Amino acid sequence: MTNALIADRDRFAEQHPEQRIMLRGREWGYLDVGRGPTLMLIPGTLGRCDIFWQQITALSGRLRIIATSYPAGGGVADWAGDIVALMDHLDVAEATVLGSSLGGYLAQYIAGSASARVTRLVAANTLHSVRGLDQRPPYSLDLDTGPIADLRAGFGTGLEGWRAAHPDQSELVDLLLKEVGGRIPEAELRTRLSALKHAPDLPELDMANDRIITIEADDDPLIPAVMRAAVRERLKPDVAYRFLTGGHFPYIARPKAYTALLENVMEIDVTGPDWGAAPERVL
Repeated sequence: MTNALIADRDRFAEQHPEQRIMLRGREWGYLDVGRGPTLMLIPGTLGRCDIFWQQITALSGRLRIIATSYPAGGGVADWAGDIVALMDHLDVAEATVLGSSLGGYLAQYIAGSASARVTRLVAANTLHSVRGLDQRPPYSLDLDTGPIADLRAGFGTGLEGWRAAHPDQSELVDLLLKEVGGRIPEAELRTRLSALKHAPDLPELDMANDRIITIEADDDPLIPAVMRAAVRERLKPDVAYRFLTGGHFPYIARPKAYTALLENVMEIDVTGPDWGAAPERVL
């Protein structure tokens, strides 16, 4: 039986193949699609640059969207400099930077270390600190030399648990299982996990609050309520978007609402659901 999500993503990937570039000694993947104000999208552990294909498809007629895939080496501080180097290469003076999960931590690091390059920070489904993360699987495992099958199996267990609780999102689970099952190569997967496990503390932000936005979901199984509150407390966002449902991947689970959110953030015409205008927006 055809998985409509995977088929749609694969069509997008055929039309927009990932480009590769060496940045300060590390090979990154990226997409650069559309024209207009620049929106940079940084994925989490389980995604390449095309994981945001639904938003890129919907918005690239009005925005320039740059999305990234992580290299097989380096860490958060290295990557922050690499992203700035990518912006230099693409002649982007500044961009709205959205990062999800691991990407949200990286986006906060970029905003703290290179705030002049960040028009707006959008920290999505992410964390404020990695302290204690090394005590939780899969980060408690040997990420460098432990069997890759064990790492992948751990993700599989979590995703299958989500499928059991949310059978309507079975196609999403299958898409993510393909990512962790090999579409993200072993070296890249290990590096992503290690980068977060060993990430430095986030630098202080020197940004006005009206340039800061957060995104979270009430049913996110990976970012508990106490951590979501800590992110908001640290960032003090001008606007906090809250999905009542959507899990850890609302950009896939609820793409129209996510696209409408980005239309609001980028101050372009909104074509999707109405998020309202309150400081905390719930949908």
